[in-house]
Amino acid sequence: MNIAESTWRNAALSIAERVDALMGEMTIEEKVSQLGSYWIRPQEDNDSGEGNVAPMEDTFVDGVSFTEEIQDGLGQITRAFGSFPVTPAEGRDKLAQMQREVTAANRFGIPALAHEECLTGFTTMAATCYPASIAWGASFDPALVNKMAHLIGQDMKKMGVHLGLSPVLDVVRDYRWGRVEETMGEDPHLVAELGTAYVRGLQSGGVHATLKHFAGYAASKAGRNHAPVSMGVREQEDVVFPPFERAIREGKVHSVMNSYSDLDGEAPAASHRLLTQILRERWGFEGTVVSDYWSISFLQGMHQVAETLNDAGIISLSAGMDVELPETNAFRNLGRAVAEGKLEPSILDEAVRRVLTQKAQLGLLDSEWSPEAQWAGSDVDLDSSENRAHARKMAEESIVLLKNEGVLPLKNHASVAVIGPSASQPRTHLGCYSFTNHVHSRYAADDDHGIAMQSILEALRDEPALSDSRFNYERGVDFTHPDVSGIDAAVEAARAADIAVVTVGDLAGLFGRGTSGEGCDVVDLALPGKQVELVEAVLATGTPTVLVLVTGRPYSLGQFESRVKAVVQAFMPGVEGGPALASVLSGAVNPSGKLPVQIPDHLGGQPGTYLTGQLGWNNDGVSNLDPRPLYPFGHGGSYTNFELKDLELSTTEISSDAAVLISATVSNIGDRDGAEVVQLYLDDKVSQVVRPRLWLAGFAKVRLAAGESKRVEFELHAERTSFTGVSGQRVVEPGVFGVRVGSSSEDLPLAAEFRITGPLREVPEGRIMDTPVRVK
Repeated sequence: MNIAESTWRNAALSIAERVDALMGEMTIEEKVSQLGSYWIRPQEDNDSGEGNVAPMEDTFVDGVSFTEEIQDGLGQITRAFGSFPVTPAEGRDKLAQMQREVTAANRFGIPALAHEECLTGFTTMAATCYPASIAWGASFDPALVNKMAHLIGQDMKKMGVHLGLSPVLDVVRDYRWGRVEETMGEDPHLVAELGTAYVRGLQSGGVHATLKHFAGYAASKAGRNHAPVSMGVREQEDVVFPPFERAIREGKVHSVMNSYSDLDGEAPAASHRLLTQILRERWGFEGTVVSDYWSISFLQGMHQVAETLNDAGIISLSAGMDVELPETNAFRNLGRAVAEGKLEPSILDEAVRRVLTQKAQLGLLDSEWSPEAQWAGSDVDLDSSENRAHARKMAEESIVLLKNEGVLPLKNHASVAVIGPSASQPRTHLGCYSFTNHVHSRYAADDDHGIAMQSILEALRDEPALSDSRFNYERGVDFTHPDVSGIDAAVEAARAADIAVVTVGDLAGLFGRGTSGEGCDVVDLALPGKQVELVEAVLATGTPTVLVLVTGRPYSLGQFESRVKAVVQAFMPGVEGGPALASVLSGAVNPSGKLPVQIPDHLGGQPGTYLTGQLGWNNDGVSNLDPRPLYPFGHGGSYTNFELKDLELSTTEISSDAAVLISATVSNIGDRDGAEVVQLYLDDKVSQVVRPRLWLAGFAKVRLAAGESKRVEFELHAERTSFTGVSGQRVVEPGVFGVRVGSSSEDLPLAAEFRITGPLREVPEGRIMDTPVRVK
């Protein structure tokens, strides 16, 4: 071992010293190799797009072998587990062998960083699949999300994975977008709270998190995947950026991934403003920026801001990109670019330094590192009883009771008609990025999900509280197939029943292979396929009907609302979704979820969200379209009743750098235990720019026994009222602000005001972005 190697292997030295010593020994080509990646993909997927698990995957078939790719080292191994079905043991052995080849091939013995998807759990065969991100939003519970992410991180670490490509911090702007299910909702404060909790949880489990997609991806025109984004700086700064900034400043996240969509003509993978000026210079991000799959190549082929693939690599690296995923294409000739004077060596060195720093942080530069040492003593169980219990808890906490006219909880009926495609298909409980829907469904029989799951129908039949009920099931229609021949049998079942439970919704997939998920965008918000016809036919029987939605996005329910007796919304509740829904319907579990997105009244004219100025809300005849929702953001019922009272502000005047304490009492005035989400909203009475008519400033999920009361106190700093002013600077503006506390954005029984005094104040970087809450 030479002196340089003993230096960079010496864990007693600082990471910076070790990385500098290592880089001092590396050739340019060895440095470039640390910025690339390799993906061993199933050959059958490359001949057509039908099997793709990434956009345009079939168009990128690089002839370079793994052996050739790793001869000078390798930055990352792409999805050794999540590309096709392998058992956990097989996947771990496969990854270990790849790592042995990588370390043997480069003279420093540096392993690759292995990354995987992990949005709803480790995306691999036989791993627990938790509820989709939109369901985390419905839980309004950061602690639940934090624990889930910690469990995911532990499972990934023991399999040899280092980097998780989650969470998605995109804020919903258009419900028609297929990836709504991957978001945590339409409010930046909610997304920031839950997203930062996820980052902390995953990283405490030993795996680095990756924020995506920076930035603006969810606001694509007409909700179409990859479509351009037309968005001003104010919406970027006040709606889109805050979740990312908080996860960087507070969560100390280690990686960020760019967005595909151009932002007002600016391709994020080529944006020095986004990747360097904002991420690094303003927010202090010190980790790696990794490309969304092939997005650097897209600079040439889609965005057309680069003439050649090599130019795309130079442009992206210069903008602040560090690693090209999922394969090395545009970064392959960076060494030549340096030799030809087209790329400054210092720019290359900065990216390499960040990559090697991340590897050092994860122990990959330590002398004792080996594939086996990473998981010494660990089992390969990825679906433990602890995982399952937490998945069940998250599912239960995320289910939203939208309406109930006394028919829920279900009692023992002589006959219950269970109708609809969601009742018998457990895959509807899982998101697009679950392994079952993402990969496994392409290789297995329809009833093979790769993991044990129970359907809603099976769970209802097993529910102890409903043991005396007789369940008669009719599917009626499929999720997308136009065949309506089964509706007649569904109608007969409903007519013969005491009550009908109609289950409808989504079956997630990729690029048009599902009704929700990446590339599964919609033209309007009608239920997919012929499910509207099925619901209408059952309602026409007059049998009391419970409508159960298992979806990844909100759908229009206005045409049904007055005729259904109850509505239950489940946002892809995960592997335990069937039992969780049965427990809520039977009353064994008291629902406590709240809407992280609004439920539309009509099919169109509502692509926006609750974060809008007055002109985006009811406009008193200015337009014939009423954009208001059927059920508002934050809405959700319970089997008990809550009361909010005694709103109190510690002061009615604060300076622009001070805080006010806002408190209220929440009481369970019903006869059973439950949980209420106490929500704090603000509004700005007069402002120099148009602001939302109200916005969520804080929330707390409060668990209360029957008859119990608790005091909830929010600490609201003046900077929580800040916004991007006319000058383009963030300001706290003096004036009067409304305070409203309630159980949804439209159910706000408590109101008060406070005034910010003094001159206009420009807010420096590092502003206060959270609202601490105490429950007494």
